[in-house]
Amino acid sequence: MNEKAVIILGAGLMQKPAICAAKELGFKTVVADGNPDAVCSKMADIFEPVDLKDKDGLVQLAEKIKEKGMVIAGVFTAGTDFSANTAYVAEHLGLFGHRYESCLNASNKVRMRECFKKNGVPSPEFEEVDENRLEELLILAKNNKISFPKVIKPVDNMGGRGCRLVRSEEELRPAVSCAINNSRTKKAIFEDYMEGAEFSIDALIYNGTFTVTGFADRHIYYPPYFIETGHTMPSAADSKIKNELIATFALGAKALGLTQGVAKADIKYTKNGPMIGEIAARLSGGYMSGWTFPLSSGCFLTKEALKISVGMEPDYILKNRKKIEWNPHLSVKNSVQPFELYELESKNVSAERAWLSIPGKIAEIRGLKEASEVCGVEEVLPRAKKDDEVDFPRNNVEKCGNIITKASDRKSAEKAAYDALNKITLILETNNKKTEDFLEKIELADEKGFPPSAFDVELDWSKICNIPANAKIADFVPAEIKKVQNQICDWNHSTFAQVVEKFDSIFPDHKELDGKKFWKSALRGSIQGMLYTAKKQ
Repeated sequence: MNEKAVIILGAGLMQKPAICAAKELGFKTVVADGNPDAVCSKMADIFEPVDLKDKDGLVQLAEKIKEKGMVIAGVFTAGTDFSANTAYVAEHLGLFGHRYESCLNASNKVRMRECFKKNGVPSPEFEEVDENRLEELLILAKNNKISFPKVIKPVDNMGGRGCRLVRSEEELRPAVSCAINNSRTKKAIFEDYMEGAEFSIDALIYNGTFTVTGFADRHIYYPPYFIETGHTMPSAADSKIKNELIATFALGAKALGLTQGVAKADIKYTKNGPMIGEIAARLSGGYMSGWTFPLSSGCFLTKEALKISVGMEPDYILKNRKKIEWNPHLSVKNSVQPFELYELESKNVSAERAWLSIPGKIAEIRGLKEASEVCGVEEVLPRAKKDDEVDFPRNNVEKCGNIITKASDRKSAEKAAYDALNKITLILETNNKKTEDFLEKIELADEKGFPPSAFDVELDWSKICNIPANAKIADFVPAEIKKVQNQICDWNHSTFAQVVEKFDSIFPDHKELDGKKFWKSALRGSIQGMLYTAKKQ
């Protein structure tokens, strides 16, 4: 009997759950990735270094596998940009899944918006732009014909790369150029900014039903960029808002033509109700579908999604889901219900939080083991390592690592994540121009206020004195900071008091410190700024 295999696009960490799921279901795993050193390449039964952008190369891979006598049961991806190429290969082989054209609708943001507009699904007003259109936009902005803020993003990229808020005419050219340069087709989408709470939702679409399999609050900060510092599963949204968001998501999925497989929405609840940021024809990345949802619900979601792609019934989902009533927002009240709605509920809470760094080069990383030992922590997932160049993130692939927690309640799950983050310290090399520029608040003209400072406290600098060699800095904290040191937090959720305690633990044998330079660096760069300045003196 011929062996059955599943082709999985991508061998990064986000594809690990898919590789594990395929093996659990008894399939051989054929994993393709353009990077032969991808972190999960060695988990594959067969690994092939194929560029995931090359859809015909992927078809050739499939034919090659068939020639070896293996039966290809399905084609799958999660957490990549390549749901359309996944569908292209599956269609070529006559396998299950969303149609290729539908996945193109969900991969190109302009096509997506056009589908939404045609079907009355709420989403921002938009236009496609390229280098030629940019000059026209600049003239419109100069003549006050553009109402800022706007959002610019590549039509065909994920992870927030090239995506940002455009707050003024001065920011327009560099923002549009960055988005275009991050697009494979050199095109971007220029759209209205949506103000409101943001959510991520995963769903399985199967035989006319739409089952929500993960509903999380997204935590987005640091304009002009949209940096997701984490998410919390399940959402704290009330049932009315939640049902309205789900209804709009379902309408959006239908508008794109998604009928048999998975879908993922980034969606906001605005003053006018739900509005869709985007819908992808894949499971979410960002540790949601493969980590926080399984922890909160007990369901190995990737395995259920993979079952659909190989023609199996997602039996766990069908057995455990609960029906949701159709309660759309007034903005779509006249729309026909597109699917029967269900949800697989989360019984526990899982939180994901990222740790960030100021610009520089990593000399040492401390506290990863201690972070993993915090009660409630399930995973510590570092991305940056010693000798890596790091920066304050402008997209969601520039973060330095992630903590995953699980608890019976939201407060405990979030506290565990913050406690773990506080254990981790990235110590930077000294004499680094990028670090120096950051500490001196040197910023680009089109990035006013970015990167932000760790703490915002006004000091009376005339009262700041030097700190003696080997003295505890806790004894010299300026009065203005001392009043609020247990309330104010940096990007990694450490209070100023915790940062001071950490410095005294890591570097007790310091030289005499220039007080003004030291506290300036502390306010600007938190523990990293303190250590950098102290080690340099």
